[in-house]
Amino acid sequence: MSRTLIIIGLAIVAIGLLWPWISRLGLGRLPGEIVIERENFSFYAPITTGLLVSLVLSLILWLINR
Repeated sequence: MSRTLIIIGLAIVAIGLLWPWISRLGLGRLPGEIVIERENFSFYAPITTGLLVSLVLSLILWLINR
C-alpha cells in the first residue's frame, strides 16, 4: 500500500511540474466541457477531459496487468 501511495504522489508531482507543457495539448478546452463565467463567479467542469484521462489510465493499467 505504501508503495502505491508513493507512486501516486510522484505521478502527481510529475504532472504538476510538466503542467505548462501538458496545457499546450488542448486538454481543458475540449467539446463537452462546462464553463460558466459570471462577474464574481466561475465554474468549470472538465467532463470530457476527465473521461479521456480515465480512458487512457485504464488502458495503461490494463496493459501493465496483462
